[in-house]
This record gives sequence, C-alpha cells and structure tokens, in this order.
Amino acid sequence: MAITAQDVNKLRQMTGAGMMDCKKALVEADGDFEKAIELLRKKGQKVSANRADRETTEGIVVTRTNEDNTKGVVLALTCETDFVAKNDDFVALANLAADLAFENAPADVEALLALSAGNITLGDKIIEATGKIGEKIDVKFYETLTGEAVVPYIHSNGKLAVVVVLKNVNGADVEEAGKDVAMQIAAMNPVAVDKDGVDPKVIEQEIEIGKEQARQEGKPEAIIEKIAEGKLQKFFKENTLLSQSFVKDNSLTIASYLNGVSKGLTVSEFKRISIG
Repeated sequence: MAITAQDVNKLRQMTGAGMMDCKKALVEADGDFEKAIELLRKKGQKVSANRADRETTEGIVVTRTNEDNTKGVVLALTCETDFVAKNDDFVALANLAADLAFENAPADVEALLALSAGNITLGDKIIEATGKIGEKIDVKFYETLTGEAVVPYIHSNGKLAVVVVLKNVNGADVEEAGKDVAMQIAAMNPVAVDKDGVDPKVIEQEIEIGKEQARQEGKPEAIIEKIAEGKLQKFFKENTLLSQSFVKDNSLTIASYLNGVSKGLTVSEFKRISIG
C-alpha cells in the first residue's frame, strides 16, 4: 500500500524515531502501525546488542521524594556521551523511570524495567530510545529509601546525587541540616555512616596496610598491632560520616553538628551515586 507523509509523521509522533526509519518500517509492515512499531523496536534491540560492549559513563541522576519526605528514590540513567545526556528525550526518559520507580517501589532494576510505561514496558521504552538515539542506555542504579526524614541533593552537573535518611527528628525542621550532610557526603565520599557500617573486608585491609606501613618504618614487631589499630581508628575518623569534620565548621563533627540541630538527630543511612 502507498505510505503517505501523514502516515510517516504519525509514526514519528508515536515513536520519536527518524523519518526514514519510520517510512521503511511502514513499508515493511504494509502500513500496519503496530507492526511498524514492533519493527522499530527490533531495530532498537539490534542497536542495543551492537553496542552491548560500550561503556555508559555519562548520564544523569534523578531523585524523587514524597510530600512529607518519608520516602525517596534515587535513579541513575546512563549513556555513552555527554551530548546525549543533555538531550531532552534522554532527560525525559530518566524522569519517567524515576516516576515509575517512585510510584511502584519495584524490588530492583529488573523489576523496574518490567513496569508498564504506557503500552510497553520501561525496558522496551529504553530499547526504543536506544534505536532512536543510537547509544547504549542503562538504568545503572535505582533504590528506594524510607525513614523519618529523607533529604535529596543533586550536584549542579546532574551526575552526582546523595540521598540522606535522618532519624530521631523529633518534629524538628531538618531540611537544611539534611542538605548540609548530603553536600558533605558528596564532597567527602564517606564509606559508611559510622565504624559499625564499614565492610569487614575493608577493616581487614586497613589493618594489613597499617601493619605493612609500620614494618616499612622499622617499628618493632611487638607494637605493630597497636600501631595498626591506631591507623584504623584514624581511618574511621576520616572516612565514616558521623566522625568526619563538618566541612562548614571544622570545630564540629557531623555527629555533633546534627545533635546541635536537634538532640539525638543522626543519620540512619545514605546513598551516594556518581556517574563517570
């Protein structure tokens, strides 16, 4: 059947695909729009497969919170180039994914990709976008966080985000404090909230590093364990959030800063997501 310019334009509006791609798909599908859409999706799958080994080191991180700030979502959508990361369609796709994640609280990325995004799944939507844009696109990270106060922070370049969960709020206004702590995390990249949250493998590694440094300095074997323990405590102080010096006021630790905002106020967890 004859394919009109109106048909091509309609399919472009439905899919966002290029004019020639839409025309070819409609010709191959004998004017059947559903078949043409499926053909365009298959093209996207092919592009995705061809680019499967590409690194997606660009993209954006987006967040969502509810009105009472007791639930938050952080999601990273990645691509291959900064040019695409700034593309309106890519940004819209990231926001769609974040909205779906916030509304449905899927268990993981796989469950998120299976959610309906109109008449297709989010996963298929990403495949379509891959076909249109011509770059590999991934949901690199997604997580839902809940607590007494969930405070997000996105760095100005959109490639770094932090979500902080505070506890023992006791009715205090903690939005500013939450943002201060989030910016601290963005700048200092702590490994955990406190020493109890540090991975045992990291602790073991730091102890071994401390011992080796002591031996290289010629310290007696009898005191190497004690020296290594001292270095470990220094590691905790510098690399766990609550023990770190507050970047806005070095006379305070994060723990003492929060306690000054509201007695007992502290951090229960945080997520720091960085692209690139």
